[in-house]
Order: sequence, then C-alpha cells, then structure tokens
Amino acid sequence: MTGPTDEPDVAADDGAVPGELSDDVVGDVPDDVPGDGVARTDDGPDDGADFEGPRRRARREREERRAAQERATAIENARREAKRRVAGRPVDEPKPSARGLIRGLKALMWSALISVLVVGAGLLLYFTPIMSARVMAITGLVTLTQDEVEQAAAVPADTPLLQIDTDTVADRVATIRRVASARVQREYPSTLRITIVERVPVVVKDYPDGSHLFDRDGVDFATAPPPPGLPYLDADTPGPTDLPTLAALQVLTALRPEVASQVSRIAAPSVASITLTLFDGRQVIWGTTERTDEKALKLGALLTQPGTTYDLSSPDLPTVK
Repeated sequence: MTGPTDEPDVAADDGAVPGELSDDVVGDVPDDVPGDGVARTDDGPDDGADFEGPRRRARREREERRAAQERATAIENARREAKRRVAGRPVDEPKPSARGLIRGLKALMWSALISVLVVGAGLLLYFTPIMSARVMAITGLVTLTQDEVEQAAAVPADTPLLQIDTDTVADRVATIRRVASARVQREYPSTLRITIVERVPVVVKDYPDGSHLFDRDGVDFATAPPPPGLPYLDADTPGPTDLPTLAALQVLTALRPEVASQVSRIAAPSVASITLTLFDGRQVIWGTTERTDEKALKLGALLTQPGTTYDLSSPDLPTVK
C-alpha cells in the first residue's frame, strides 16, 4: 500500500514529449475538468454562445425530420405525376381548400346580389317615367323645322327612354324627303337627341308642277324654287337609278369649285355624251365618265384660253375652237 502522497506511475510512450500527456491519458480525463473549452450537453446553465440543450436539440431534430419528410413526399408526388403524364392518365388536381371554397361562395353570392340589383333597376327604369323623354334635341336643321322632325319621329311625351327603339325612330325621320340620314340617341336622364343631315341640291329640273331639286345621289327630294346658280339637268328620266343622271352628277361633283360655279346646264342624253354649258355660253364636250378626274383638272387650265367650244372627250388631245 502506498502513502497518501504517492502518485501512480505513468508510463510514457516512446518519443513522447516531456510534460505532455499521451492520448490514453487524455481520453480518461473527466468531463468536468475546469477550464476545458468543450461544449457541454448536460442540463446545466447555458454558459456558451453556441450552447444547445437537449430540448432545443430535440426540437431541431424534429424540424429536420419534418422537412425531410416533406421533401420526400414532394419527390414522390412529382414522380407519380410524371408517371401519369407518361401513361396518358389524367393528373390529380389539388383539392381546393375550405378557405378558397368559402371565398368562392361569397363571390357567387355578391354576383347574384349585384345581378338582382341591376335587373331591378332596369325594370324600374323601363316601366316607370323616372327617365323619360321629356326633351327632344334636334340638330342639323337647315331648311326643315323642329316641328316637322318631331311629327315624323312620333315619340309620345314622357315615354321611358328604354322603351324607345332608336332605329325605328331614325327610320321614321328618314322618310322626310329632305333628310339624307338620321341618327337617334338616348341621353340620360331625360333627353332624346336626333341628329339629321339634310340633302343638298346639286341640279334642278323643271316639271309641270314646278322645279324639282336633286341631290348628288340623284334623289328628287324637294319641289321648290332653285337656289341661285344651280345648274339645270337635261336628262330623260332623272333619278337615283338612271345611269345618264348618275354620270352627269359624277362630272359635276368632280369639277373644281371655281369651275362648277360657271356651269349653268348639264346635258346627259346618254352615258357617253355629256355636255356642259357655261353661263357665258361656252360649251364643254365631256364625252364619257372615263378619266373624269383628269378631265376636271385639265378643264380649269383649258378655260383660260379663248374659244367657244372645249372638247375633252379625248383628254390626251384636248382642243379649243
């Protein structure tokens, strides 16, 4: 037996550095040796910045296992979906969540409520005089009067605007001979607007009952004294379907304004023999309506030359006599 001061003999390995413990001795050093820098895993107080107790470690391990399980599930689902696509089978759609279903039901309810309100408002406006035609605004009047247009429109007072068929009213207004076109619009809350375009006389022809005015389309729209300077039309059966009439009107509308104002009469016995007579007595032999725009351009320069007859039947060789 040794004394209390005796130390156990420690065998040093060959080549060991004096003053250092061997690996075997280090491995037997107890964990609670003060001053070592190894992190402890016991339940004692957290003295280090990186200390992790058993509860924190268990929680971390659970989170890691959960994340690994979610990754494995996602990989398996992707593999199954890929196999379904390759096999041509339908892919399972994710089921809508309860929250999304509730949101969809709310949107459907609001849509139904709005639809009911819109329909109710429409019925109210359609069957009651809340928005009725109390004002008729007519624009585009030149020769016609407002009373003539209102009588042709035939819209009863205080008729709800929604009950008014605007196309039908426009057709009724267009039956007026002087009206070239008519447009009817509702202007809420209480106005019916009618916009018309009156026909403009281009030529005049004398009949036993008076002078008939024709517009650029050959429509006989009025029996009245012609405006000053309006050229007379010499055609057998003038009208919107008469070819010589349409040819004469095509020539007149192609002339430059300063030349058209000099024409007192246009004769169209046929499509191929159109002749213009100017106020000073000079004549223009036009011929057919071929190359009308070119002829109209050359006539302005040709009239500056002295003469009584200007032949444009051949625009390449115009002559003056």
